[in-house]
This record gives sequence, structure tokens and C-alpha cells, in this order.
Amino acid sequence: MTERPAAESPESGAGREEPRGWLARLRYRRAARALERQLASQRAKADALRGREDEVVRPRTARAGAVRERLERFRPLPRDARVLEVGSGAHGLIFFFESSRGVGVDPLAAHYRPLFPVWQGRAPTIAAAGEALPFPSGAFDVVLCDNVVDHAERPAAIVAELARVLAPGGLLYFTVNVHHPVYGAASRLHGLWNGVGLRLEIGPFTDHTVHLTEDEARRMFAPLPLRVLEQSVERKDPGPARHAGDLLKRVFFKNARFEAIAVREPHAPSS
Repeated sequence: MTERPAAESPESGAGREEPRGWLARLRYRRAARALERQLASQRAKADALRGREDEVVRPRTARAGAVRERLERFRPLPRDARVLEVGSGAHGLIFFFESSRGVGVDPLAAHYRPLFPVWQGRAPTIAAAGEALPFPSGAFDVVLCDNVVDHAERPAAIVAELARVLAPGGLLYFTVNVHHPVYGAASRLHGLWNGVGLRLEIGPFTDHTVHLTEDEARRMFAPLPLRVLEQSVERKDPGPARHAGDLLKRVFFKNARFEAIAVREPHAPSS
């Protein structure tokens, strides 16, 4: 598998110069800022976890095992299956997936390796952007992307890359949080006022480049050579309503998990 050059720094926007056009630059800068905040958060987490890494290993091992079982309902996955996780992050599925040919891609990969050595050494990682994966088409039997694309510059471009590097007949496991449309409008407004120089950051809107609706998440799959095998949206149980604010949260929901398992059509050409 050939690699394209990739930057190691979150400030670099994954190795590209700033694009032309005000809106494109705004997306670029939002993605770079989200990476900065993510790295700061994980550095703090690494300090807090030192000596207590099993608190991550146990639940992540269980989660990766559950995802593997879900995928194996559709196709057996040998240990030497070629598995890629896009957005492997600090403690992604790939480090616990029990694959001898697994690899992770993340813009911050070089920063995460020394922060979390207990599990980061279980799979090789490459610092690259999901919008331009450094692999040939059809290179992987399984591609994982777990709650990543809404932190990135161009979510739909990442989903297209997931399909491109998936081998015909290969399986995709994909999740992203989806929200009521009001949060997408608020996210765009947040990006605009910061883009014009009003430095007023609100955590959830700074850590994410977009707040997708369920329909927007589904539409990213529509033009691609993928057949969806399972698709669901799971909202968090809000519990009993204690006041009017709780009732509003039921209507204006946020952080519902959109989950899809798809297969690349066997006869679809690789782009």
C-alpha cells in the first residue's frame, strides 16, 4: 500500500495549504481548531489515566468485540482480514479489533502514539486526513469509522473515501452523532461569527465542524457504490421529564447515534 505525505501537526490542517474561498477557509480553520482541542483533551486524559489504562482497555475491547460480532453476521472475518479504521484517534476500535493486518489513520496519529502506548502499539497508524486516504482503491476488507466525520473538514468526502478503499464485497461499519436541525443552524452561526473575528467559542460547536441531521447522514451514502445492510438511529433515553426544559430536550434532541453497516457492491468500479 502506497502512502501519500501527511503532516503531523494539528495546526497544519492535515498537510494542506489553506484553500481559496472564504467558506472553504472557514471549514478548514474550524477543522484545524477542532483538532487542536481534541489533542489538548487527550493530553489531559493521558495524564489522568496513567497507571489506570485498564479503565479504557476493558470497555474498548468489549466494544470492538461487539462490532466484530455485528459484522460477522454478514461475513466471516479471519484474523488476517485487512482492516482500516479512519479516525482511529486516541483509543479507536482498531487497537482492540484482533486483526493482524489492521491499520489506523488519524491526523493526530503521531501525537497519540506516545500518549497511549499501552494500546497504540497494537496496530500501526498513519497521520493523514480522512478526505484523502493514503491507500489504493479496494485495499481493505473492512473499514471502520466510528463517530468521526462531524469533527472533520469535509464529512461527505471522508465517506466517499471509505467506499473507495473498500474492496468489492467488503464491509463498512460507520457511526456518527445526529441531531435536531436546530443544532445544525446553531453550528453554522457559531462558525460564521468566529470566522468574522468574534472569538466566542462554545465547546460542542468548536469541537465539531458540523451537526448533522439524520437525513444528512443518510444522504452521504446515496451516491456511493454501497448497499446498506443495517441502519438505525438510537436516541439517548432522557429519563422522566422533571420540568419544561426536559420536554424541550425530547423535541430538540441531540447526540443520537446513527449507525450503518454497508457492503461495497461486488461489481461496482473503484473510482
